[in-house]
Amino acid sequence: MVQATDLPRNEAGIAAVLGILKQQFGERFQTGQALREQHGHTTTWIKNQAPDAVVFAKSTQDVSDIVGVCATHKVPVIAFGTGTSLEGHVNAPAGGISVDLSQMDKVVEVNPGDLDCRVQPGVTREALNSHLRDQGLFFPIDPGANASLGGMTATRASGTNAVRYGTMKDNVLAVEAVMADGTVIRTGARARKSSAGYDLTRLLVGSEGTLGIITEITLKLQGIPEAISSARCSFPSVEAACETVQNVIQYGLPVARIELLDAMVVRAVNGYAKLSLPETPMLLLEFHGSDAGVVEQTGTFATLAEENGGTDYQATTTMEERNKLWQARHDAYWAMLALRPGCKAVATDVCVPISRLAEAVGAANAKAAELGLIAPIVGHAGDGNFHASLLLDMDDTGEVARAERYVSWLNDLAISMEGTCTGEHGIGQGKRPYIVKELGAAVGIMAVIKRALDPNNIMNPGKIFPADQ
Repeated sequence: MVQATDLPRNEAGIAAVLGILKQQFGERFQTGQALREQHGHTTTWIKNQAPDAVVFAKSTQDVSDIVGVCATHKVPVIAFGTGTSLEGHVNAPAGGISVDLSQMDKVVEVNPGDLDCRVQPGVTREALNSHLRDQGLFFPIDPGANASLGGMTATRASGTNAVRYGTMKDNVLAVEAVMADGTVIRTGARARKSSAGYDLTRLLVGSEGTLGIITEITLKLQGIPEAISSARCSFPSVEAACETVQNVIQYGLPVARIELLDAMVVRAVNGYAKLSLPETPMLLLEFHGSDAGVVEQTGTFATLAEENGGTDYQATTTMEERNKLWQARHDAYWAMLALRPGCKAVATDVCVPISRLAEAVGAANAKAAELGLIAPIVGHAGDGNFHASLLLDMDDTGEVARAERYVSWLNDLAISMEGTCTGEHGIGQGKRPYIVKELGAAVGIMAVIKRALDPNNIMNPGKIFPADQ
């Protein structure tokens, strides 16, 4: 297990807060060890740092009350959605209170005529899309896991549809949030644009709970396309597949999804999902539009792929076949685990300019082989984001050390290519050493904002900023 630094604890303040919140919230206040550890655990290799208590909030007022008590006694507050984050975001390095938002799970309103909705933070993306389906609408951001929309907003998530529909920052119109003193603010309205002051919405989207706790989100929606076609195409090499992706983007083809699977991932998916895909690098795609538009798009892609050695191109508009194909992609994490039973999968998250994608993926494969690591690669290739998932024996200290060197090397590589160490997972604890390398003096400005809005550093401390900021 990778170690995470513990921060100084305010023992007197924590004791006072525990007593107050227990009396105020009754059965919704819990201190059981297993529950606390679950609220400090994510799918990460970072050491679990459990909070001192978990409080289940049901309203914005609940969150405000909890934060207000913690602010008075200078005790940390950590927001918790579904626990699917990957960089230690919900750990409590200084102890404190985990505010579980899962019971704030109402779709407050849907405005079909304006293509927007308001939701509480505990609503998951799957639940929202189920709610919207009979109105011919959907929310396009799909990070793979059935994450909460509050967590997706806090980490500026994206996923498979980002190449067409953007990331959370492009789809959040406004948020309601509880700030570090318990004050409730709203950052905007339902209007599609505004020039009214600082863009506090964008400040809170991606702030990882370090500035405030998001208690409501106003989201853009999309109409369900008239026609959807999914396709797959095999390639002789990762480089050929990436070259095709670059051609697609430069051509302006409005592809909705374009996902890269290397040969190792395809082999894993075949075994896990009982498929018989050619075990070579592959692109999975989806096209949205009118019937005629989708036919034209799929034909254009087939031509571009053929020019780069693409073979076995198959497209389908059948919902059952489309769902089967994309379910296999979403199950890739579990499929990769089956390649090495008993291992831990640690997903990296770099993103580079499209023109450097082939070079970056090739270098990542070569470096893993050099270090004797198993690191299958999947990627949201349309925006240059890819994940090398290290399959590790966590009891092998030598292997873990090599993996740490690999992750550091890969982050540095992406930054050297004018990319980023995190395309969508966020900084959390795991990426803190790289944010200054990537953003330089801008991190100091972020730290000034953090201190101004959270002078006692109670909002998710120990995340994003290096220890000296």
